[in-house]
Amino acid sequence: MDLEQTLTSLIKNINYPFKETKELEAALKKRLTKKEFKLLKELTLTPDEALIKEHLDFDNTELERVKSNLSKKLNQEQTKQLLYNYLPKQ
Repeated sequence: MDLEQTLTSLIKNINYPFKETKELEAALKKRLTKKEFKLLKELTLTPDEALIKEHLDFDNTELERVKSNLSKKLNQEQTKQLLYNYLPKQ
């Protein structure tokens, strides 16, 4: 999966198209902790939790905690506004 597909699976109610990948990554780095950002990058590479835990050196509890925080942050309106590429008014 690429970054947009991963975000689409994690964010509810997507109203606008996402920004370009570089802009998305810059906005996410501002908003997320290092662990959350690393988890998001790993989720784009593989959905396998065992591999993610191994790569990031997480246990089950920490993985669930970081995943929950990531989901909460991505679904905040303030974060969504940073990720969207708003269409110009016509």
